[in-house]
Amino acid sequence: QVQLVESGGGLVQAGGSLRLSCAASGRTFSNYAIAWFRQAPGKEREFVAAIRWSGGSPYYADSVKGRFTISRDNAKNTVYLQMNSLKPEDTAVYYCNAGPKGNLIGRKEGGSYYSTHPPVGDYWGQGTQVTVSS
Repeated sequence: QVQLVESGGGLVQAGGSLRLSCAASGRTFSNYAIAWFRQAPGKEREFVAAIRWSGGSPYYADSVKGRFTISRDNAKNTVYLQMNSLKPEDTAVYYCNAGPKGNLIGRKEGGSYYSTHPPVGDYWGQGTQVTVSS
């Protein structure tokens, strides 16, 4: 059974930084992808970033491009989300998502871009709260 455990959330002032971690266990992840999503109160879940365990370029939502960096440590089965230059609008619960749809990161099968990026699979963590004060 796949288990994803997020950590690293907290309260930070605007302009500050946080690093989220997603520790994965329960299977071999070499052909999987990991994504971060977030959900603010009263809003729909929103894609943030994604990366394949096997390598390749990560993919980011436009709203976080240039400020957030997703990376992985294969030896630790852990994916990180480094968040810099945080803004109050980044306040949300951040969720880790895992699954086998790494080939669909950033684009649909036909090559077109998503209007709303879907999850990379069916596995989710419990979430970690990030609050950015102004």
